[in-house]
Amino acid sequence: MTKRVFMLPLWIRLWHWSNALAIIVLSVTGISLHFSDPNLPLVEFSLAARIHNVAGVCLAGLWVAFVIGNIVTGNWWQYIPKPPGILGRCIKQMQYYGGGIFKGEAEPFPPTPEVNFNALQAITYWSIMYLVLPVVIATGLIFLYPQFAPDTLFGLDGLLPVALVHYLGAAVILLFMVSHIYLGTMGPKVSSLFKMMITGWYEH
Repeated sequence: MTKRVFMLPLWIRLWHWSNALAIIVLSVTGISLHFSDPNLPLVEFSLAARIHNVAGVCLAGLWVAFVIGNIVTGNWWQYIPKPPGILGRCIKQMQYYGGGIFKGEAEPFPPTPEVNFNALQAITYWSIMYLVLPVVIATGLIFLYPQFAPDTLFGLDGLLPVALVHYLGAAVILLFMVSHIYLGTMGPKVSSLFKMMITGWYEH
């Protein structure tokens, strides 16, 4: 018999899909700006630049809304792994993702309304949302407003280190997005976690 548990309020779901759309747009336009053959661009350069700038500002606004929403609702606590045994739980979760799920083993730490994320997820999401993404947004805003960039940094032109950090951070976000989509298939059914992010209900 299927059991349904309400997990995600509307604001989290709206933020999630808006954030996902912004990151996809930024990924496509960013790749087009920097790595595509000029004769075969994903998006024409000047159009890609304009879209990238708008999507970047939207992403910054969504991040601010995310932080404020988590503070106001108390949802920030979901991103803090709960002691004791955090390392052991992370290792157990990695073993499940790496092999246990393919053997039909039960999920070691299924989500609950009180604890949405297992320890590995909590550490990963916290690192992405509170470390990597703010750096990507800040460096992107410096590109948008280069007058605020330092003239020199580490003996280099001020924008060069900023560009490197921005590219590396964006690559981490892109890798996270791909792995996030893949891990989203690891619910009780392939569609379970995607459905939960639409309806708010977790079925198991």
